[in-house]
Order: sequence, then C-alpha cells, then structure tokens
Amino acid sequence: MTEFVLLAAGRDADVYALDSQRVLRRYRDEGDVAAEAAVMAYVGGLGFPVPRVYSANGGDLVLERLTGPTMLQALGSGEITAVAAADLLAGLHARLHALPPQMPHKPGDRQVHLDLHPANVMLEARGPVVIDWRNSGQGPPEFDVAVSALIVAQVAVDSVREEAALAGTFLTAFLAGVGAVPSEALDQAVRFRRDDPNLTAREIGLLSAAVSLIGASRPQP
Repeated sequence: MTEFVLLAAGRDADVYALDSQRVLRRYRDEGDVAAEAAVMAYVGGLGFPVPRVYSANGGDLVLERLTGPTMLQALGSGEITAVAAADLLAGLHARLHALPPQMPHKPGDRQVHLDLHPANVMLEARGPVVIDWRNSGQGPPEFDVAVSALIVAQVAVDSVREEAALAGTFLTAFLAGVGAVPSEALDQAVRFRRDDPNLTAREIGLLSAAVSLIGASRPQP
C-alpha cells in the first residue's frame, strides 16, 4: 500500500494527506462509503457546507483537504467562546434540518447528521464545514439535536476530562439555542449512543448522568 502522511486518527477511520488539496479518509473496517458520499453530495448540492467529495471506493473517501481548526480545537485555544460555538452548532442544525430530505421514511423526516459536535465542525475561512457523515441519513430533527446534546453532556459529566466545565457552558448555550429536547428524542439518543460500538464502557456508564445534566440545563419556560 502506498505510504501516506497520517493527519488524524479517529475511532473508526484514519485521515491521510494525499496532496495540498486532497485527503484520504480510510475506514478501518473497510465498510462501504457510497451512502456517506451520496449524502454529502446531496446536502452540498443544496448549499450545506461539506467538504468536496472527489471519489468514494469501498472504505476509502477522497475529500477536499480542510485547513482550519476544528471547533473543539478553537474552543480549547480560546479562538471561539463556548457561547459563540454553541450558537454556531445550533445554527448548523437548523440549516441542515431545513433541507428537504433525500429519501424520507416518515412524515416529518429531515436530513440528520447524528454525530454533529465540535470535533466534527471545521472552522474554515469560508465558514464552518461539517465533516464525518457516516451516521447520517433521514429522521426526526429533534433526535439529531438530542444526539448532539448527549455527546456534549457526556463530556461535561466526565470528571477526568479537562474540558468538562467548558462542555457544561457549551451545553447550556446550545440548549438555549435549540430549545427544549423532547424526552422521547432523548431516550432515542440514549439508545443510539448505547449501541455505538465505538463507545467505551466508561462512556456508556456516563449516559445516565448526561441525561440528568441535560434536564437540569434545559431552558425554563
């Protein structure tokens, strides 16, 4: 196999530099990326900010190389405040859910990302760009929002994470931006996260505390 320069290693995929314009996102399980590429092409064609897809083959995606920091990195360095970042993420949800669904299964379905959190938003000169669409599809928008809130809340309740307090501030601002998360959507998000094979036992153990924090952080009527 050709040797590429490793740029980033995620839970289920690695990102390699091909040249100054392109990266290779390679899934370790060699799963088919066709559906992911199709969703990116669809939402990108409707104006939603995604990396350009050059090719999709087996477990390999060749994508536009982005140069900005992730929202998570910008939060850590102080380049963006938790409130500003939370507002930006809430706005990305609203933009995505305003798009007509690609293949709706039920009335009210919208395009959903289901992994939209600060590590999956790149802050580019042209604006925010959303990456990692493997979980994406169609479903209730409130479920998508609940998954994002739950991911952030799991960080906020994790006492060993240095960014726990920052995540708590972010969560409060995010929930203020998106409104109340229905309990049914949150229950669905918990089941979805619990079934994620990439989560550790520790992360699964934090789900109950994360749900409680979301309840405590919800905006009051």
